[in-house]
Parts: sequence; structure tokens; C-alpha cells
Amino acid sequence: MASQNVLHINSSGRHQGSITREVSEQLVEQLIKKQKAGKVIKRDLATGLPFIDEQWIGANFTAAEDREAHHKETLALSDHLVGELQQAEHIVIASPVYNFSIPAVLKAWIDLVARARLTFKYTEQGPVGLLENKKAYLVMASGGVTIGSEADFATNYLKQVMAFIGITDVTVIDAGQIKLSSEQQTESIDQELDSLINA
Repeated sequence: MASQNVLHINSSGRHQGSITREVSEQLVEQLIKKQKAGKVIKRDLATGLPFIDEQWIGANFTAAEDREAHHKETLALSDHLVGELQQAEHIVIASPVYNFSIPAVLKAWIDLVARARLTFKYTEQGPVGLLENKKAYLVMASGGVTIGSEADFATNYLKQVMAFIGITDVTVIDAGQIKLSSEQQTESIDQELDSLINA
């Protein structure tokens, strides 16, 4: 099996005690073992991302061949984030549920990578995703909303976004169901994630 790259995205505002960070890190380790991952690209969104604004929108809607230096500079971060997605065969997104939805910084990332002609295209039949042959894992956790329930707007939204850019093979992992003592936790995560990877 050829080596495959993994993109690991964290969006929790917490570092210590973040279950999505812990479980997603364990998942990445399993992918390295099982899939012989070539490279792990780590993207910690908690450090912050800019929101799209009028300048960014203007640059994005300028045809690539017409972009001047300031357009390219404005889009440089977005281009880099799209490149990380394009390079990866496995995408691991770790997201807490904040107020029924995803963290604002994860939405900012989505806005920067959902790019016409790069990650999706418009056709007569509607938009078509361009990021094919990839597998996404959504590592979700919430202190008050059941993952997958009607009040969990985060998980279905992320699945919709993945499908929109062409990633339809998506596994949801309820990190809150993987409990917390150290040795038992490691063994439990290993067993559960092994079964999910091989499913």
C-alpha cells in the first residue's frame, strides 16, 4: 500500500482536557499504523484565522489569470489551506459542539477552503465537489448536546460541507463516548478506532 497523507485539524479552544484533541490524536496514530501515512499535516485552528471580507471576496472572484500581486497576497493563506486538503488522503477534523454548532474558527476555515474551481465547481446540474478519493473522520464532542441528535447542528453541517467539496466517505466519532481513565482509555480508543478504520 502506498503511503497516504493525513490532515489533522483541531478546533477546540481548549488544549488541556480537550477530549476531541485527545481522541483525534489517537486516531491519527492509528491511521499512521494502519495506512502507513506518509506525512501528517497538523493544523491547529485555535491560533486563529481571518474571516473572509470584501478584499478577499474581490480577489477570489478575480479570474486567476487576471490576479495582481495584491490579489495573490490576499488569497495566499486560503491557497495554502486548500493545498493541505488536496495533499491529504485522510482528513481528521476534531470539533467540539459550541452552542449547538461548530467553533467560529472552524467555520472560518471552511469559508477559506470552499473555493470554486479549486475544491468544487459549478455545473448545469449544480455544484460538484473536486476533492475525490478522500476519507474524512469527524471527531465530535459536546457537554450538553447528544451527537447526531436534532439539536446537533454541527455534525450534519460538517458532513454537508465535506460532501460539497467532494468528500462523501465520512465517519463520525462521538469522542464523548470514549471514557477517560488512562490505560483503559487508550485500549478502548485503539479498539474502537481500529474497527472504524477497517470498516
